[in-house]
Amino acid sequence: MTEIPDFSVLQQRLGQEIAVSDWFEIPQDRITQFAETTEDHQWIHIDAARAEVESPYRTTIAHGFLTLSMVSAMLRNAIRLPRQRMGINYGLNRVRFMGAVPSGSRIRGRFVPSEVKEIEGGYQVVWTITIEREGSEKPSCVAEWVLRYLMAA
Repeated sequence: MTEIPDFSVLQQRLGQEIAVSDWFEIPQDRITQFAETTEDHQWIHIDAARAEVESPYRTTIAHGFLTLSMVSAMLRNAIRLPRQRMGINYGLNRVRFMGAVPSGSRIRGRFVPSEVKEIEGGYQVVWTITIEREGSEKPSCVAEWVLRYLMAA
């Protein structure tokens, strides 16, 4: 866990990797639950028998959005930020899904602050996140994630 005592520390580390999360397993039951939640039942995600025969991965794969949705848990696992009233997901500037995450794989996130600016009541941080899959040379996802941190009054 990387401790960030003040947002000025992030400002001084722009463009530098400051933390790497632990590995998170993506088992089939998580993929299936995500399919149910999002109503995305494409066979490459939920039909293991068909995937074994027709998919180049020979197994089901996680939804790209499932992989991306793990960034919140990864960030909480990797970085302790200064006390704040709340954090707000402000959106994404750019997302690329570059490699599949087969069922049963483990993924982790690498975090680089690319922009830190003071806003009314807090800070806005743009995180460049690389999600990597264990055993793969190619990232599964690279994203620019914009978060707003509103400080306690």
